[in-house]
Amino acid sequence: MTLPLREELRGIEPYGAPQLDVPVALNVNENPYPPSEAVVAEVAAAVADATRTLNRYPDRELTELRRDLAGYLGHGVTPEQVWAANGSNEVMLQILQAFGGPGRTAVSFAPTYSMYPEYARDAMTGWVVGHREADFSLDIDHALGVIKEHEPTVVLLPSPNNPTGTALPLEVVAAVCAATPGVVVIDEAYGEFRRAGTPSALELLPTAPNLVVSRTMSKAFALAGARLGYLAASPEICDALRVVRLPYHLSAVTQAVARVALRHADELLARVDDLRAERDRTVDWLREQGHTVADSDANYVLFGRFADLHAVWQGLLDRGVLIRETGPDGWLRVSIGTAEEMAAFRQALREVLR
Repeated sequence: MTLPLREELRGIEPYGAPQLDVPVALNVNENPYPPSEAVVAEVAAAVADATRTLNRYPDRELTELRRDLAGYLGHGVTPEQVWAANGSNEVMLQILQAFGGPGRTAVSFAPTYSMYPEYARDAMTGWVVGHREADFSLDIDHALGVIKEHEPTVVLLPSPNNPTGTALPLEVVAAVCAATPGVVVIDEAYGEFRRAGTPSALELLPTAPNLVVSRTMSKAFALAGARLGYLAASPEICDALRVVRLPYHLSAVTQAVARVALRHADELLARVDDLRAERDRTVDWLREQGHTVADSDANYVLFGRFADLHAVWQGLLDRGVLIRETGPDGWLRVSIGTAEEMAAFRQALREVLR
């Protein structure tokens, strides 16, 4: 039987980084520090409470969670300006479902997050990709030219950029918002890791009605397994996403776990400074070894360049260290782990390149 699969999906492999059992996994930008036993106990109690009412549907408006997320974000954000879903992946897909569609276009600038064109494809939205500069910054004249030519209803800009770690200046974000006829999504999935003095696009929300700032609890909050992404935007944008969301899309268990994590934000984010420092040490060490390294405001580092990057990747894997083949040709990306994991990475890379 030949399945009536959409033609553009034929032969496509599902997205996903390798999931391998290795001593040192540094390929998917996770926080290497698990929640404390105190947080584990409170999560377990909250899940138990939620379980007592699992015969009922969850709060489909996420009322208490949105209030807690607004409190965490600050910047004057109100609960009506917050929306949440199963990971920032679902947040992005809902944005494309609401503001994309047949005859419409989404824009980003490469290299960028490899899932963006898949969101556009799944929402039957045209995809246009401009380019970044050699240092992975975004040239504003080029960006505005692409926007003027294609008039996108969605612009997707990660800051820090994945896979390069490059943050966007607020003046670039403001100019893109002013020039875009649709919504502009600044994806701050790694925003908590940005260096001191690097601002958040949340500062522009009061003056940019088409701005969406997306975040996740998967990275800095060490909650990748819970699948909770969220955004801040105007109430009108949030209401539009409520139209396309699936009924009761965020389980009572997920909402309960996320609220516990937010109550313990200070503790869960306490290791962010350690990861920032380890990132900066990694950047310095790689440069000392003669590698080209992108400046990073995230919890990963893009480095190169290698004539045979797969051989380097495989050599590291053979030594028990898994990093990521992603991004521009000749570059590899390493997530920042514990001090011990990064020492293992350095030793393995020395041996591979000896």
